[in-house]
Amino acid sequence: MQTQLSTFAGDARDLGGVADDSIHLVVTSPPYPMIEMWDGLFKSLGAGVAFALENENGAEAFALMHQELDRVWRECHRVVVAGGLVCINIGDATRTMRGGFRLYSNHARVIYGMEQAGFVPLPDVLWRKPTNAPNKFMGSGMLPAGAYVTYEHEYILVFRKGDRRKFRSEAEKQLRRQSAFFWEERNRWFSDLWSGISGMGQEWDRMGMNKTQSDLRAKSAAFPLAIPLRLIAMYSLYGDMVLDPFMGAGTTILAAGAMGRNGVGFELVPALANQALARVTQLPDLGHSIAQGRIEAHLRFVEERTRQGKPPKYWNEEMACAVMTRQERQMRVWVPQEVESAENAGNYRIDYRCFENPERDQAGA
Repeated sequence: MQTQLSTFAGDARDLGGVADDSIHLVVTSPPYPMIEMWDGLFKSLGAGVAFALENENGAEAFALMHQELDRVWRECHRVVVAGGLVCINIGDATRTMRGGFRLYSNHARVIYGMEQAGFVPLPDVLWRKPTNAPNKFMGSGMLPAGAYVTYEHEYILVFRKGDRRKFRSEAEKQLRRQSAFFWEERNRWFSDLWSGISGMGQEWDRMGMNKTQSDLRAKSAAFPLAIPLRLIAMYSLYGDMVLDPFMGAGTTILAAGAMGRNGVGFELVPALANQALARVTQLPDLGHSIAQGRIEAHLRFVEERTRQGKPPKYWNEEMACAVMTRQERQMRVWVPQEVESAENAGNYRIDYRCFENPERDQAGA
């Protein structure tokens, strides 16, 4: 199997070069309106935002910022296939303007914008972010009526273009079966509350990024690699095309490559786009680590079920392991084997091999 990853230095409001009805899944985390670190970006998009912020007109600034994001959602609707899905990681904002503190509900406004663009909202996920903050409140301390809860969660909003995706040919159905996930992964992933997923800092440190690159990571507000890995496994097939219109440090594109999908990303900041490309070269090691982690976790699960007297009833021949359901019998786990720079700048070809159970020789049907 072979996939391709492509990056473009460009504006998410104009996904030029991406054909209509060509993207199977969008996974992205846009700049969050009314979060100060993104003020400069939104000001650069129109004088109205700058004027509203300078005059501390929070409601007007919020509205204008989301109007720019609405343009991105309309472009996503153009490029996504019928039945394709869009997953948006977004957090709400709190801010004091003109002496008044209030909540700006980004997730609610994104839902509205996506519906206006033509998408159907689906059940979302609440991502509870780990925090080391000693204070669990803001405001008046121990005195009632003037304190505010501390926000420790973000949303992963899920949308679909039209009706459910159809798989008509036998080849499509076979590919869908090979793209299955483990039963226990399904039970963990398809929950409306995700917790215990750490931020990007430690992941970048493990990948050998230097201080300058870590600073860029902070500016990109990159979400943890585990999030796009899950979403890509949940909502796409091997060989599907995954888009991130706000590529940042390339976390989604990296996850797409690790999971055997094609990927395309857009990023306004050239330095961030360059870091995304640099990370692609590490895909063989990263992909092997991810695949091995999944298989080993599954083998531990099988061992525990067997110890409890409830062994799985089915067998996956390719991976030489027991599985819980019929739908897992033809599941495959593809691992990046070689990364090759394509002819055009910003493009890589990835070759894969099927992951083999490290205990294959000891396993028996």
